[in-house]
Amino acid sequence: MKFSRHAWGKQGMTRPRIHPLGDTALVCEAAPPATLDCQRRIWALADKARLMPHVVEVVPGMNNLTIVFDPLTADYDTLAAQLEAGWDAADVAQEAGAEIDIPVIYDGPDLADVAKQANLTIDEVVKRHSKAEYIVFFLGFQPGFAYLGGLDPSIHTPRRAEPRMEVPAGSLGIGGAQTGIYPATSPGGWQLIGRTELKLFDPSRHPPTLMQSGDRVRFRATEVRA
Repeated sequence: MKFSRHAWGKQGMTRPRIHPLGDTALVCEAAPPATLDCQRRIWALADKARLMPHVVEVVPGMNNLTIVFDPLTADYDTLAAQLEAGWDAADVAQEAGAEIDIPVIYDGPDLADVAKQANLTIDEVVKRHSKAEYIVFFLGFQPGFAYLGGLDPSIHTPRRAEPRMEVPAGSLGIGGAQTGIYPATSPGGWQLIGRTELKLFDPSRHPPTLMQSGDRVRFRATEVRA
């Protein structure tokens, strides 16, 4: 197996590093930071990869794309070369996704801490969080959990030093430069600033996840409780 090193692509950005993940998968990994242009390139490359022979599964992530293949029929070097060529040829001018409005009660247990760290009032944190338009970069962690790009830099907040053992479903949080909602009750370390009653994952719905990669999301403050 050959390992692909970072090199400059035709669009002036660094090509991803392509490397094996066990015997049945490879990872196409772009250098940070996470940007919308990079994610669009990954989405376009994922569409191409789904049409490649011997590919079993395609999993887009943050700045990366994982390809699972049949090791008995696929050739790693051929797949890697196809991905490298596809990266350069990817069409990043994709159509905008669906517009999703999410009503939020801003009353999270970490809202005051986020405001203190940002040196802002709680009302100003809510205003800055709810006025932005977010883009779903990818889904992960648990079914329906959308990692959203577009958070105002002034309210970027590190994850909690000690994660909670139980975060209620519908909790809205900030984790570093991103924001997102927990679809189901689970452990979690993001700073919780609010909650929504919307059901983000429903296996009886088609598709089962409320949000998809590329969708545009806005949060609408229905109530603020300091």
